[in-house]
This record gives sequence, C-alpha cells and structure tokens, in this order.
Amino acid sequence: MNYIKQLDSLIAASVSPYHCIMAASKQLSSAGFQKLPLAAPWKLQKGESYYINVFDSTLIAFRVGEELGDAPALRLAASHTDWPCLKVKPYPEVTSLDYGKLNVEVYGGPLLGTWFDRPLSMAGKVSVLGPSLMEPKTVFVDFARPLLTIPNLAIHMNRTANDGFAINAQVDMLPLITRITEKLSREDFFLDALAREAGVKKEDILDYEIYIYNCESGSLLGLQEEFYSAPRLDNITSVQACLSGIINSTCQTGIHAIALYDNEEIGSHTKQGAASALTEHIFEKAFLSLGYTREAFLNGLLSGFLLSMDVAHAIHPNHGEKCDIKNQILMGDGVAIKLASSQAYATDAASTAVIEGICRDSRIPYRKFSNRSDVRGGSTLGSISSAFLTMRTVDVGVPILAMHSAREVMGAADQEALVKLAEAFFQA
Repeated sequence: MNYIKQLDSLIAASVSPYHCIMAASKQLSSAGFQKLPLAAPWKLQKGESYYINVFDSTLIAFRVGEELGDAPALRLAASHTDWPCLKVKPYPEVTSLDYGKLNVEVYGGPLLGTWFDRPLSMAGKVSVLGPSLMEPKTVFVDFARPLLTIPNLAIHMNRTANDGFAINAQVDMLPLITRITEKLSREDFFLDALAREAGVKKEDILDYEIYIYNCESGSLLGLQEEFYSAPRLDNITSVQACLSGIINSTCQTGIHAIALYDNEEIGSHTKQGAASALTEHIFEKAFLSLGYTREAFLNGLLSGFLLSMDVAHAIHPNHGEKCDIKNQILMGDGVAIKLASSQAYATDAASTAVIEGICRDSRIPYRKFSNRSDVRGGSTLGSISSAFLTMRTVDVGVPILAMHSAREVMGAADQEALVKLAEAFFQA
C-alpha cells in the first residue's frame, strides 16, 4: 500500500497542473535534482541530475550518465499533468435571483454528469502587476476547501432524468458558490475572493487561470481493499510512476529523462504540450551544453526510446461488450500495453518486445490491450510526441474504470506494477 499512499499524496496536491508541477519539483529536489532555468545558458556535468519548470505546468527532468560516448541515447518516460474539468471564464460572476454562480467552460472531455452534487474547490494561478510590463508577477492559489457545488435538478422537476438527458455546458454546469448579501458585490464576488486568497489587491489582478476540482479524498474500497477510488487518476498515476522511475534509478550511460506535459486533454498543441518542439529544444540545449554537435544530438534522438504512460480502459463489469473480444484487461491485472493499428497508441512489435521483455525479466504483471474494431478509442501523447522526436515508442498505463469522471477507480496493486516498470525501464 506504500505505492497507493504515495499516489494519494500526489493526487491530493495536484489540484491544478501548476500544483502538480510544484509537487513534482519537491520530489525531484529532495532527490538531489538541480533546477535549471528554461531560457538561460546551462553548464551540465556528467553524473548530475536536473529539472526544468516549463511555463509552470510542464516539467522535464533528466540524469546525465557518467559514460556518454559519441552520441548518448535518450531514454524518456512521459505522462501528462492535466485532467478533464471545468475552468473559470473571465468576468465569471453570474447571479440568479440572489444566488451567486460562476461562468465556466469545459476543459477536455469530462463526463459532465459526474460533477453534479459533489464538493468542489478552485485552484490555479493569478497574474498581477509586476516589476515591469513584460514581467507580471505570478501567484499560485488553492482555496483548499469545499466552496462550490453543481446541484442536480430534482427528479420531481425532471421526471425523465433516469432515462438520460442532454447536459448543456453553458446552462447546467454553472457551479453555485454563494448567496448574495449586502456583504458581497454582485459584480465582483469572485474577484474579491480571488484577491483575498492570493493576498493581492483586486485592482492589481491582470488575469487568472483557475480550475474547478473535485476536493474529495481518495479511498480504498472492495472486500479486500483491492480497488482505489480517487479524482485525477488520469493521469497522476503515470506522473508518479515517471517521478519514481527516474528518482529510484541510476544512469551510467546515455541520458535518462521524464517529461510531464500539460494540455494532453485538449490535444497537446500548445507551447508546453507534447505536440510542440519543446522536448527537442530542451535536449538540444542539453547536448550542446555537454559539448556535442547537433549531429550527435540527432543521433541521440534517433537511437532513443519513449515510454508513454497514460491510463487504459479496464473492462467494465456491467458492459463487457464494449471491449475487444480477446484483448481485455481487468483492474488488478497489472500494466496495460496498448496497441492500435491506427497508431492512436504509438506501439509496434519491435518496441513492444522491449517493454514485454522488461516486464517478464522483472516479473511485472501486464496484459496487451486493444479496443474493439468497431469502437474508436482514445489517443495518447505517445503518438504525438514520437512523431516529433522520431524515436521508438510504447504506450502503457494502469487500467481504470470511469475514465474522465470526476472520480475514477483502479486496481490498488496496479500502481506498484506501473512504478516498477518505470524503474526497470531506466535500469534495463
């Protein structure tokens, strides 16, 4: 259960992608990793470990081997820090009679119905006036307490609710935050609260990125406590596995690295996402700092290997027909190796053989997974990132139920399997 306790701690801290990166940075700093500036010269040394905070919501960390050779190969494990949720819009204060609500937009592809009737809170970043116009100050906030709820309409007023009904994101998903009284401003009740929480003047706030999150705690369940239920399993399970993998391993040759990307849930096409030149730029800087040529850097990429880590679909106990007739995985079966001829999962026979061999050698439980041939599955950052980096890639993850729900569930033992795979990947 130590693996679940560690995961539970990171989930509790990861109330926004920014807070996830802060928590990850603490783990790396405690393990001796040195922080590097994103946009300044580096002086890297063999045998040392480093990390870079990229625009507050993405992180890349790496170990430099003691023996590098002519073109050190890059071994990379990657996951993502974001999750489907609701995000506060500009000018969000909405009043309905004397109720105060927030105007929000949908981020990613959440199961909207699962957000009703839960205790919700808010976290993110606030940009305020700084030392210059080009350098606003950033303040991170976490209200860290139940503040909001999205109430369902009573069955008496919606008699067909149990037959299914369409949820309108603009009408049905606005969370209730307050009852308007003479103590609150109808126009600025959110901005006033945000300024207090950030410890800044309201008039100094220039902009913000505030996420709504489920503030329920994770818990074990099942007769044998064999399941773990929590928010944000997609994809904090993999973030912790990446962190544990690189922290608990050594690097004798080549460069070992992890990438924790933001914005996977909205397609990764951002400056801090997997569908950018970010990773290539970071490692070109690293190779040049170590005295290598660009040709050596390109050879390092082309001989590299990417372990893309994201959750997989466990077979549903009430809807087994939704899965493939053969390539299924249950919660508790270990790691899912995800396969798709469409390359939505960036796995081929040669790369799969590497990971399958590692699992067999380290006695890590695993199963191969593919979607039904008549069902369009999801995709991962693996296929996106591998197209930019042009290196061998495998997609793996823990199997979960209720993916993209406000609260998901996984096999408690599977986190150990995923962490051990990440550790073995860096030691192989």
